[in-house]
Order: sequence, then structure tokens, then C-alpha cells
Amino acid sequence: MLEISDAMIASWVSHFMWPFFRISSFLVIVPVIGSRLIPVRLRLGLALVMTTAIYPVLPPMPIIEALNTQTIVIILEQVLIGTTLGFLVFGIMQVFILAGQTISMQMGLGFASMVDPANGVSVAVLSQWYQALVTLVYLAINGHLITLEVVVDSFYSLPVGEGLFTAHAWKTLADFGAWVFRASLMLALPAASALLLVNIAFGVMTRAAPQLNVFALGFPITMLGGLIIVWASYAAASPLVEQFLTIHVTLMRTLVGL
Repeated sequence: MLEISDAMIASWVSHFMWPFFRISSFLVIVPVIGSRLIPVRLRLGLALVMTTAIYPVLPPMPIIEALNTQTIVIILEQVLIGTTLGFLVFGIMQVFILAGQTISMQMGLGFASMVDPANGVSVAVLSQWYQALVTLVYLAINGHLITLEVVVDSFYSLPVGEGLFTAHAWKTLADFGAWVFRASLMLALPAASALLLVNIAFGVMTRAAPQLNVFALGFPITMLGGLIIVWASYAAASPLVEQFLTIHVTLMRTLVGL
């Protein structure tokens, strides 16, 4: 007769519970899978399947009683690690969303907004279009597999039960917020500069010929110029997403000590 002791149950639970919390926290916020359009049960089921698949390659997990204060602390640590890594990947989308909002304000489409079903907030139409484009490129270059590989490697460089990130990692994470705004501004700068030249040209025309109605002519031409600039920038979408993904993956590896 098979006898199951408390130690065996604690061993089974610890081996699956710690990776499950880190992976499920990562999938909650990561792009595409962490969207509000995907049910929570499906995300948890996917996290369970991934945990079962990567279990044979993970290092030994600490065996701790289920009803223990240390267990709660370790769970919170795994949730924080997974959420932080997912937030870094989510930042790729935010760079293009912020750039799209900046370009929309310059070309006169700031009022054209719609509800983003993935995040539940109102964003500019151009930002929504950029988000769809970046999502397709992100999946095409296997960005989801690359980031998931970093999460699996984090179990070796940042084992369960041995604390969180270092002080240098927290500083790097703080600098990441400034980098997101800087990168979005650099993306929007060419289009904003070109539209600024268009507005300056209409200002000179209005000064030279006051009878011209700048509001009747400037608004459609500025919008048309902005659409042409956005269309011309589509060719650089794939290299930019790949470049940003490399930067984010490098940052993720730095945080976990790889």
C-alpha cells in the first residue's frame, strides 16, 4: 500500500508552486497573453502547462511547509519577480503607444481616440494602430519565446528563496522608466519635426497672403502629411521592435543577474 507522508506532499507542492507563481505573474502582465481579452482561467491554465513543461529543467526547489510565514514571503517574492519581468516586456508596447499619441497631437488627430480593449483605457487611434503592428511583429520574431526563456533562466541566477533583486538592479529598473519616455520621444521626433516645418510654412503663407484661410487649408494638409510620414515609417517597424526587444531582454537578464 502506497503511503503518502506530509513531507512528500510538501515536496510536490514546493516543486510546482514556486515556479507556478513566478510564471503566472509574468503571464498576467506580458503583452498578448496578459491582455484583458484573454480570460484569467486560460492564463492560469497556460501557466500551469508551462510550469509542468519546464519542471524537469529547473533547479531543486526549497521544501517548506505549506502553512508557514516563510511560504507567504516566498510567494510574494515570486509574484514580484514575475510581475517585474512582465512589466519590462510590456514597456515595448508603451514606447510605441506614447510615440503614437505624440504624433497624433502634432497632426491634429489628438481628439480621435478609442477604447483599447486590451488595457481598458482610451488611447489615440494612431497609438492603437501602432500597438497592433508591434504586437504582430513581436509574435513574428518569437519575442514571447525569447522573454519566456529569460524567465526560465532566472530560476538559476535568482533561485527561489534567496531574496529579490540587488540594489543595482533596482536602480536599473528605475532608469528604465526614463528610457521609455526618451525612446518614445526619439520615435516621434522625426514626424513631429516634419509636421512643425509644415506648420511653419503655413504660418509664412498666412503672413504673406492674409486672405488665405489657414484653418481650412492647414488642417487637412497637416493631417495628410502626418499620414504620409506614418506610412513611410512602417518600413522601420520590424527593425525597431527587434532592437527594442534586444534592449529589454538585456535589461531583464541584468535584473536577474544573468
